[in-house]
Amino acid sequence: MKKALLVIDMQVGLFHGPQAPFEGERVLANINALIVAARAAGAPVVVVRHTGPEGSPIAAGSALWQVVPELGVDVHQDHFVDKTRPSCFFNTGLAEWLDDAGVGELVICGMKTDYCIDSTARLAGDLGFKAVLVADAHTTMDSPVLDAAAIIAHHNQVLAGPFVKLLSTAEVSFQG
Repeated sequence: MKKALLVIDMQVGLFHGPQAPFEGERVLANINALIVAARAAGAPVVVVRHTGPEGSPIAAGSALWQVVPELGVDVHQDHFVDKTRPSCFFNTGLAEWLDDAGVGELVICGMKTDYCIDSTARLAGDLGFKAVLVADAHTTMDSPVLDAAAIIAHHNQVLAGPFVKLLSTAEVSFQG
């Protein structure tokens, strides 16, 4: 089964915004390691950007909408998807593109755990994809109710099993 890496919302406005993501530098390093591993195996790298309406801080093309420059993506080699809702699948053509590319398994990483990571991980299986959530390669920020570490731990526990296979960066393989 062909695998693809799905890198969600690693954008300037989120990653370098007013509230820093939990262990952001570690998560970024893990995502970059996953990108290197995916490329070495010939697996597609799909980069998703959340896009706000015209005039918003994260409108298409704005400085805050851009992918963080520290992320090892290649605009000529990787597949870019723009979304307007938390799910990477809603009105984006992503599922169709993955089907056309023969991808059956998604390795999910990025931001934000409690929104776009959660929504995408839950829907992937309903669309026929096996999903792997990389436990140490997604992040979020503190909320008024829970700190980011608790949000991440909660989602890793809740999603593992019924929605995703939970692996660490070191455990992920894009072979076969």
